Amino acid sequence: MKIKQTIIFSIIFSFLFLYNLNAQQNENFEKNETTWSLLKSDANLIFGGVKNAYTKPFKWKKDDWLTFGAIAAGTSLLYIYDEQTSEYFVNQEERAPQMLKEIGWYYGSPQNFFMISAGIYGYGLFSKNEKFRHTGVLIISSAVATGLIQTISKNAFGRARPSQNVGSREFKFMSKESGYHSFPSGHSILSFTASHAIAKQFDNLWVKGGIYAVGLIAPVSRLWAGAHWLTDVTLGMVLSVVIVDGVDNFLTSKKNNVKEKTISWNFRAGYKTIGLVGTF
Repeated sequence: MKIKQTIIFSIIFSFLFLYNLNAQQNENFEKNETTWSLLKSDANLIFGGVKNAYTKPFKWKKDDWLTFGAIAAGTSLLYIYDEQTSEYFVNQEERAPQMLKEIGWYYGSPQNFFMISAGIYGYGLFSKNEKFRHTGVLIISSAVATGLIQTISKNAFGRARPSQNVGSREFKFMSKESGYHSFPSGHSILSFTASHAIAKQFDNLWVKGGIYAVGLIAPVSRLWAGAHWLTDVTLGMVLSVVIVDGVDNFLTSKKNNVKEKTISWNFRAGYKTIGLVGTF
């Protein structure tokens, strides 16, 4: 088996194994639902999650705008040191473990990201496991939302990659050249979207830390390769966190609304008996 396939399937089965350990006491199998009905329901949730990601900024409140301002200020500060940090990471490339480089490349590439997300969601769909399905829908919704943003941004900004050797402040707006598609980092967005979505399903800090560590490999490997600046990967990861959290809140609220609607309350009275009965 090729190293690429080994990496991808190892990641998928590792996540599945960890999920099984985490969900042993809380499994929720929707036996009364058909696979087709679950798929249609999830498709609507994915569409709703993507829509929510794009419309949420119109509903931002003061705290949200303060967070946005802090992110913008932090990115601007990092922007000043982009060339120095890039030189440092590129100089570490020869000493970087080859295995980490390969994991970073394959984990963050679109086709392999699809394999991982499809594996998680597919397992949840066919086993009718709500926890897996929720995570799969969360990853897919977030990836679609962030993917569209990064595709538009790459072409619109046309920022030169470090490998072009023209500096971090060189832009060719609306450029179609791959050497000018540095901002933001697609590998960082995809890898951290998956890792953050999966890590949110665990309470154990050690498990969370391990998952986030895997998610950080792709961003760092892109810095080693001179494919992106520090601001490219940092803003990509921040974007992933913001969108995953927003989509997760949307999906959770939808699930809670459904559960509330499934309870039918009835008043019953009889001989020496009076009460309120809820039918689930």
